[in-house]
Amino acid sequence: MGTEIGRRQLLGGAMGLAAGATLLGAGTPLLTATDAAAAAAPGTPGGARTSGGAGTSGGARTSALWREFRAHPYTHPQIPYVGRAGYLGGRTSFPRLPVVADVRAFGARPDGSADAAPAINRAIAAAGRRGGGTVLVPPGTYRVDDVIRLGYNNVVLRGAGSGRTTLHATRDLTELIGPYGSRYGGNKSSWSWAGGLIWICPDARWRTLTDAIRAQAWPFEGWTGNRRDEWHTLTDVAAPARRGDWTVTVEDPSALRRGDRVLFQLTDDDSHSLLAHMAGDVEGAADYVWTDKTKLTSYVPYEWPCRVVAVDRRRRRVTLDRPLPLDARPGWKPRFTTLVRPVTGSGVEGITLDVVETPQSQHLLDKGYNGVALQCAWDCWVDDVTVSNVDNGFLLVAAKACTLRRTRVTGRGSHHPYCCREGSHDNLVEDFVLAQRTVPAPAGTQLHGINVEGLSSYNVWSRGRMEMGTFDTHRGMPFANVRTEITVDNTGSHGGDASAGPLYGARFAHWNVTVTNQRAGCVKIDDIAPYSATVGISEVRQFGQIDVPDFTGPLHSRIESYGHPEAVHPRNLYEAQRALR
Repeated sequence: MGTEIGRRQLLGGAMGLAAGATLLGAGTPLLTATDAAAAAAPGTPGGARTSGGAGTSGGARTSALWREFRAHPYTHPQIPYVGRAGYLGGRTSFPRLPVVADVRAFGARPDGSADAAPAINRAIAAAGRRGGGTVLVPPGTYRVDDVIRLGYNNVVLRGAGSGRTTLHATRDLTELIGPYGSRYGGNKSSWSWAGGLIWICPDARWRTLTDAIRAQAWPFEGWTGNRRDEWHTLTDVAAPARRGDWTVTVEDPSALRRGDRVLFQLTDDDSHSLLAHMAGDVEGAADYVWTDKTKLTSYVPYEWPCRVVAVDRRRRRVTLDRPLPLDARPGWKPRFTTLVRPVTGSGVEGITLDVVETPQSQHLLDKGYNGVALQCAWDCWVDDVTVSNVDNGFLLVAAKACTLRRTRVTGRGSHHPYCCREGSHDNLVEDFVLAQRTVPAPAGTQLHGINVEGLSSYNVWSRGRMEMGTFDTHRGMPFANVRTEITVDNTGSHGGDASAGPLYGARFAHWNVTVTNQRAGCVKIDDIAPYSATVGISEVRQFGQIDVPDFTGPLHSRIESYGHPEAVHPRNLYEAQRALR
């Protein structure tokens, strides 16, 4: 099962998948009819064409890069394989768990007259103790004066729709939990990029985090605890493996079982060859000064959560649910380890989180009027949720394979409307809207947009409308991420400390992007990002924030269909990759 089946079927049933999209559940079809036809075209193995490209509606022709990718989907030098990003590998529907609690029965009042947070949290806890289920929040406005916490597996907080159920939040995280300084020093507030007034996080992990914050022992926020030491080795990798491999040989498979959620770890060496590998091993990475990038070097070991789908104990072979994101070289001590227990199978649906309107704080001094945070969350989701007047909108913090669908950020303007950091991998944000702010930006504030940083990899932003903001790659060398089928009024700026190192690692793909104001920065990346693909973006020019490459010498990037997003085919890189499965 797993990889062996996946390889045989990878390039076979694209048309069947397209025709059967509705059988997988309600939602957007996997791909358009023209994309399905291209994905199923005959020719080289898997249907990839060797030359040419059939004409499509509107005069679009199949991308040469796409033809290359289809021939080598797991190892293409510029385009990452993201066909399994999102909840349960990109499932197009979410489970409808039985209703086990109604927040009104626990004392919540839908007229906004009293704090409903204790009642909502009691209802969530009751559902969690029962083993999961749906907690209903019927139509109305519920005042919440505390954090709403989903710390149990298989619990869904479901409103009647973002236009009918509103949680009106009155207090910020600084007031509720305490000031949160940065583990890297200075006077910054970590509420500028962490925490949510709706917070999906394992209960035990949330308690250790907030206890550390109250004690002013500023924690690491990721998969291995506040001090990154809450893990032990399950087995070492016994033989070198390559990016794109689904199966690895281990020293001792006895601690692994099918279905286990484990952590794949790679440790850097003294020459920082692992970081150079994340940059695509471009020539300039050999001369890049890594040693003074102290924030970046604090992010390694690289930690990638994965699931075991098969164990061959005789041959000591372990098969994973996704292909390896990087090479596993002996010098990097590749291993499988434990991780903090994540929350799985939980979601938030059909709600607007409306925060009391306050002026946007000065940059990096946010108080924590934040929206929805998914932290140490795996196979979770957010659907039909709007956040308004927030400091930060939707935050993926050490999140794995989560889907954010039909989300909106509205109101007075925010710092990070969407944030993806601290080793977040394989997540999907689709059908999203970043609305134009309702008041002018105060002096001294910054707007980023759709953010990714901190060695986060294989994440996707798809089918979005950004009325402001930018593609914020925020240093910390994220790599192998995709932004596709997005319209953006490119008005924001990226951020990131110099100590966090390069803006981009290898294999960023910007595919079918319409830029309404002709600004190039952070979108046209062929002269900035190593081994990147800029395909089908509007004609743009440099103004505002202008970056220079972090690495000298050739970047081995590719650009195609420049100035003609309407001509690129397939239209959506993620959906086309899904159709190849």
